[in-house]
Amino acid sequence: MRPTAFLLLGGAITAPALVSPAVAAPPGAVTITIPRLDVAEYHRPYVAVWLEPVGGGTPRTLAVWYDLKKRGNDPGTKWLADLRAWWRKGGRSLTMPANGVSGATRTPGQYTIPLPADLKPGQYVLNVEAARETGGRELVSVPLAAGGRASGKTELGAIAISAR
Repeated sequence: MRPTAFLLLGGAITAPALVSPAVAAPPGAVTITIPRLDVAEYHRPYVAVWLEPVGGGTPRTLAVWYDLKKRGNDPGTKWLADLRAWWRKGGRSLTMPANGVSGATRTPGQYTIPLPADLKPGQYVLNVEAARETGGRELVSVPLAAGGRASGKTELGAIAISAR
């Protein structure tokens, strides 16, 4: 804490204005819910999260969750093409594992992914896609705006975007 100096001017004590360094607005975050499904054979879903400019342009992958430990004749990357929309939009051009993007599949629960701090101004759509072995596929798209919300029907639960 910075010490505050008081000045005596014309018989009145005044405190100097506190000056704060400029702080950039927090970029925000995305909260993704993977629901608990009551099925006989449950496998954790592969999930891809990416941003696309509304007017078209290069998509930006924020996260890809897949089976990192599969090796041999059936590596986990083989099934990334099941995330069809993400794969076609640019997933196939990524070399996995991708630093800061790829990670292991997740159990049911809520997960938060920070939005990139260097995101250029503009309008974007957030896409979350999930595909599960012996399960289904689902793609949920949400306009990127503070308070944006959507929900999947089966493989994905609530998707929420916090302050931006």
